[in-house]
This record gives sequence, structure tokens and C-alpha cells, in this order.
Amino acid sequence: MISSAPQLNALDLGQLQSLRASVRADDSTALKKSAQQFEALFTQMMLKSMRDALPGDSTMGEQGDFYQGMYDQQLSLSLSSGKGMGLADLLVQQLTQARSAVATAEPVGSDFSPTPPPVQSVGLKPDPQAASTADWPPVDAQDFIDKIRPHAEKAAQALGVPARAIMAQAALETGWGKHMSRDSDGSASYNLFGIKANKSWSGDSVQTSTQEYRRGSFGSEQAAFRSYDSLADSFDDYVSFLKDNPRYLQALRADTVQGFAQGLQKAGYATDPGYAGKIVDVANGSNMSAALSSARARYSV
Repeated sequence: MISSAPQLNALDLGQLQSLRASVRADDSTALKKSAQQFEALFTQMMLKSMRDALPGDSTMGEQGDFYQGMYDQQLSLSLSSGKGMGLADLLVQQLTQARSAVATAEPVGSDFSPTPPPVQSVGLKPDPQAASTADWPPVDAQDFIDKIRPHAEKAAQALGVPARAIMAQAALETGWGKHMSRDSDGSASYNLFGIKANKSWSGDSVQTSTQEYRRGSFGSEQAAFRSYDSLADSFDDYVSFLKDNPRYLQALRADTVQGFAQGLQKAGYATDPGYAGKIVDVANGSNMSAALSSARARYSV
């Protein structure tokens, strides 16, 4: 028999806010549900950490990561239902004791109304779309993806290619944001895609050393690269650069990471003969998969 009762969704933040409001109203049932929701979130984070420690399966691709995340979410809900693992009961006990302590300390006959202790919940990072780009370089791969993801998704929509491919290319070109060229004052150039400042470029530029593949081997060269005021400007110019060059038409017709990467290499985007393969490896690597899985969990992307 299928129950008609509403199911707890560990990632439904609206539901979590409703439960928190009920807890503040001293609703013991809502307190239990909130504790179960926290346990489900904790369980899902634990499952993600366990999967990150295992070798990735590049044959699954982005769709496989999506369904794996859905499976882990459902598994965490199942494990936390009923008696769960005991964490929810522990939280209820602690919060009930804290509430009792506050009630005991209330002055008799006064109008004092103490605020109930807040329900403990998993901390969420601010939406990267509202974050400032001044905090650069990123601290790790997760931070890099959080910062560029909204811009990459916008660019992907404009170009008609996978956002994962664009993020992988940016990660490859900059070493996950840690090796971006800098202006003379030390500020970041926000050149995420290694676009050089040729004669047609009228904006700012920066001179820096680059590795180029010439006559069968890599060598260091000095070159001028475009410089931007923000991540948004960098992505906007990247979109224009690919759209305005007919040689990238094949790349923009691709609907897979591999097809896009191979199209870029055939068009001469980079001198590295292994450029396409490196983009694909980054896109399917554990750092990218973990960062995108975390983003989906936090922002439902």
C-alpha cells in the first residue's frame, strides 16, 4: 500500500524553512521532522565523501553523475526514515533539554519570552551568482566551480555546447584558477581561456610566459594575453571569440564534451596536440564530478 503522506525531501529548502518555523512554535512533531531532515542531509554528505574516495567512472558521464546523485539522495532519505541511524533522536534530545533549560531560567510573572535555540542545520554557501569576483584565486576546485558556474552556464546556452566542457577548459587553462595571468599591479586578468591579444584586440592586455608546442616539443614563450575587469567580461569575450571565428563552427555544433573539445583542437585553438584529450579528462575527473555534485546538492542545478 502506498502512503499518501508527504515525503521528506532533504534538499527542499522551502520545506526546511517551514519546519524551522514550526519548531520555533514549540511543535514537537516538527522538531522530530527537522532532526530527521538534518540526519538525511548528513547521510547524503557522508555518501558523497565515500564515493569521492573511490575511482570515478568516466563512462557514465554527466548524466550518470546526475542519476547517481538522485540515487544517493533517495538512499539517504531511506536510511533516515523511521528510527534512522539515531542522530535525529540525539538532536531532539539535546534541543529539548536546551529548551527546558531556557524555560527554567525565565523570571516568574514577567513578560520575558526567550527565543528558542535555533535548529541545527547544514550550512549553505552563498549563491555564487551573487558572490563578488574580488576573492581570487579560488581556494580549491570546488571554489573555482562555484565562482565560474553561473557564467559558464550562460555561455553554454549562448554557444549551444555543454557547460561542463566550458568549465573543464577554463580549469585546464588556469590550473583551477591558480595560474591565471596577472596585470602589472598584481590583479587577476580574469583570462580564463588563454585568449591572446592579437591585432584585432583593443582592450587591456598582459605579457606573460606560456608553453607552446612547436616543432615536436614544448617550449616557453612570451606572449600578450587579453585582460578583463571581471569573470563576466571574460566569458562574454570567450563567447564572441568563438562565434565570430568561422573556424570554430564544427566545435559549436557539438553536443558532447568530447565533440566540443575535438572541434577546438581541429580549429587550432591551442598548439598542444593533446589539448582535446586533456579537456575531456578534466571534465570527467574526480575534481569536476565532486564539485558539480556538491553544486547540485546545494543549489539544485
